[in-house]
Amino acid sequence: MQDRQKQILTAIIKEFIQTAEPVGSKTIMVSYKFNVSPATIRSDMAELEKEGLLIQPHTSAGRIPTDAGYRYFVDDLMDYEQTKLQASSIVEEIRKEFNKDKLKRQIHDAVAILSKATNNISFATIPDSRTFYLGLSNVLKTPEFTKNPLQASQVVEVIEDRDNFLNFLNSLENSDQKIQIFIGKENILEQIQSCSLILSRYTTKEYSGYIGIMGPTRMNYPYNTVILEEVLDLLTQELNS
Repeated sequence: MQDRQKQILTAIIKEFIQTAEPVGSKTIMVSYKFNVSPATIRSDMAELEKEGLLIQPHTSAGRIPTDAGYRYFVDDLMDYEQTKLQASSIVEEIRKEFNKDKLKRQIHDAVAILSKATNNISFATIPDSRTFYLGLSNVLKTPEFTKNPLQASQVVEVIEDRDNFLNFLNSLENSDQKIQIFIGKENILEQIQSCSLILSRYTTKEYSGYIGIMGPTRMNYPYNTVILEEVLDLLTQELNS
């Protein structure tokens, strides 16, 4: 195949990808700056059709690629490296989104493990500036809250108002301690002073957030602290591996 015919086939495929309409010789000449006449382009298109690489769907229409035309393009004409350079900004965004989604999945798994192991509410902040939580039903079944529906509803309101809860977490004083415990009225949010919090920060190369446990002040502090510390260690290793 002549070089010009290869260029014409490439141009037709690119144009057809964009428009989904049969491509004529004048379009090719003008849009892709071929320094030959439309008649010469039509002659080359006819040759490409004879080789089974193009087809003319209607008598007066331009050509469209066949499967064989696409195969020839993919095997011999596609400029992968140049396309990769042109798409570099999109590729970078995809990588960021992929890493963000991977982070979210790992945090979700950690929260699920915490909730199951402690039988309390477990939560974490995630990169899209929200809080994710599981296990609300665990706490609502405890005697403290079945006997006091008002307290239960206040806890639900705080957890479900994710922005408010996130602001509350961000307002907490950073401590040198790996894990912090806030018991009852030590919580500055009045609505959750019937609860205790055990929480810590986790850190990745690009993000820092909170992960923790919320439950009645009657919770098992030593056990919950050990579980959170273990999950935190595993999460940190995974996120920074």
